[in-house]
Amino acid sequence: MRGFSLSAARTWFSAAVCRFLKMKRSRWNRAGATTWPGIGAGATMDTAVDGVLLAAGLSSRTGTFKMEALLAGKPLLEWSLETLAAVCERIIVVAGFAAEKVRRLAAGRPGVEVTVNEHYVLGMLSSIQTGIRLVRAPRFFLLPGDMPMVKTEVYRQLLSCGAEIAVPAHRGRRGHPVLISSRLIPEILAEPAVSSLGRFIALRTAETIDVDDPGILADLDDQADMKKMDALLRARGKNE
Repeated sequence: MRGFSLSAARTWFSAAVCRFLKMKRSRWNRAGATTWPGIGAGATMDTAVDGVLLAAGLSSRTGTFKMEALLAGKPLLEWSLETLAAVCERIIVVAGFAAEKVRRLAAGRPGVEVTVNEHYVLGMLSSIQTGIRLVRAPRFFLLPGDMPMVKTEVYRQLLSCGAEIAVPAHRGRRGHPVLISSRLIPEILAEPAVSSLGRFIALRTAETIDVDDPGILADLDDQADMKKMDALLRARGKNE
């Protein structure tokens, strides 16, 4: 077919498979769907999705609190918040270290709630457990706060999938965000806080969705990463 690229074909096929899985696996009673508590009037139990943004880390390798680091003129946390806001009615930001700075960065944003993980030193899963206690929607995204390069289209591709766990992958490597059914929240909360999301997912059936976005693999660990991402985000802004 003229103009139909291989990438587009793969995207279409992944979405088609996910629609089939959604039809087979979904347990929600759509016949009486109503607005989900706390979600805007345009979202139903079928469509609502929350976002859990993890911003509790120490930022020890960057030498500064990276959530407030300026990238292409905006704080790092703001990039991730804006992308999540395009698909989520509610965003739960999990703070820990420098919690007041996170509160200031998130202040005044509609639908954004900050919660604090007092035990953030135990690791990322403890922050995930803190955040998901506030989830109300049938599904939720998990995203580390230091991944500003993820494109909105990735979220939309994952949302087309009805699997209980959907994970994006680029060239065979899995990344973030992860989309999870809220039915799994009790199981995640039952995990030891020192465990990991990767271990939890490995023990279950997760759907891998191929995406044409290396941003799902790009996190920010040090000053060199900051400089690289700043340049990439500036270049993206010029090309959009």
